[in-house]
Amino acid sequence: MDISRPDLKQKKSRNRLILVGVAAAVVIAVTILAMRVKPASPLVERASVWTDTVKRGPMLRQVRGPGTLVPREDRIRLIPAETEATVVRIRVLPGAKVEPDTQLMDLVDPQVQQELLDAQLQLKAAQADYTNTKAKLQSDLMTQRAGAATVHADHDQAQLQASTDKSLYDLGVISGLTYKASKGKADELTTRNDIENQRLTLNEKTIETELAVQQTKVQQAQAMLALKQKQQDALSVRAGISGVLVDLPHQVGEHVAPGTTLAKVVQPDQLKASLKIAETQARDIQIGQPAEVDTHNGVINGKVMRIDPAVVAGTVTVDVEIEGALPQGARPDLSVDGTIDLDRMTNVVYVGRPASSTEEGTINLFKLSADGKTAVRIPVKVGKASVNSIEVIQGLSEGDVVILSDMSRWENTDHIRLE
Repeated sequence: MDISRPDLKQKKSRNRLILVGVAAAVVIAVTILAMRVKPASPLVERASVWTDTVKRGPMLRQVRGPGTLVPREDRIRLIPAETEATVVRIRVLPGAKVEPDTQLMDLVDPQVQQELLDAQLQLKAAQADYTNTKAKLQSDLMTQRAGAATVHADHDQAQLQASTDKSLYDLGVISGLTYKASKGKADELTTRNDIENQRLTLNEKTIETELAVQQTKVQQAQAMLALKQKQQDALSVRAGISGVLVDLPHQVGEHVAPGTTLAKVVQPDQLKASLKIAETQARDIQIGQPAEVDTHNGVINGKVMRIDPAVVAGTVTVDVEIEGALPQGARPDLSVDGTIDLDRMTNVVYVGRPASSTEEGTINLFKLSADGKTAVRIPVKVGKASVNSIEVIQGLSEGDVVILSDMSRWENTDHIRLE
């Protein structure tokens, strides 16, 4: 027979409550301790980061940008079509070396040929009119000269007769009426002789004027013939300069309008580098600054010759004049990299340029400890930047070692370990 023991049951319940309370206290204590314990610093492989030491001294400011080699404007010849024409033959393909007389293509334009024939006939007609007019005017002038000569002879004869009659009148041989008649005739012929001389002079000047008018017509016909001949000659398209044919955009049978570019010839030994510089880096670029152009087959020196005033797609076009001989393989449209020297700063604290850094601001860098096993994130105030270095204004001292690699992966931690 079982005997009821209420006191034992109460004792078990009390022990169970004590155990639960102890377990809860342990859990709370462990939680509080875990919250107070800082998480372990992440481990970063030392070989995977790029570091640099803060230095003091001169710093060369540079900007860099990609670009291409392009011909100088005075070394490019675009050959336009002078008339409407049709391409009938292509003699040279792009890439070939050409000389000024090298014929690139043949065009045909029947209208130009007809106009050339008309101009030749018009010139011949103008020359014939000039010759006929000159002959007629000379014939008229000779007739007038003959009439003037007759009047002059009559004038001389009348003067001689008047002189003789005066002598006879003075001797009383002839009457005064006879003398007056001979003197009156002599005076009349003197007037006529003067008039004929004036008419002769005036007609000579008139002849010069009329011949000049006809000569102008001849010159106009010659100019028109020269223009049509030039248009006819332009149908045989020639290079015009020594160089390389880089573009021939038309095919046989294609019709071209006046002004259409038929071909492009450049002189490849006269190139310039057209660089694309980020607009944020182009503000300090000036004309005449020294530059270097890397053609991937050699580095050549140059200087800034032009800065485009417009910004296109976030970049500014900067033209660099090449100084010296181009390396082998340099040709138009070759991809290059250019570096422009802005200025040389003296006695500044600087360090290698971190990834994704900007000028004149505050950036966060990991500074290595003395033993190089840990690194702590610190704010650093920076100033002017170059391609590979940046000025340190505040936050670092000469001799400090910092990580320049992209550390965005650990942006939520201020302390890392290196191994």
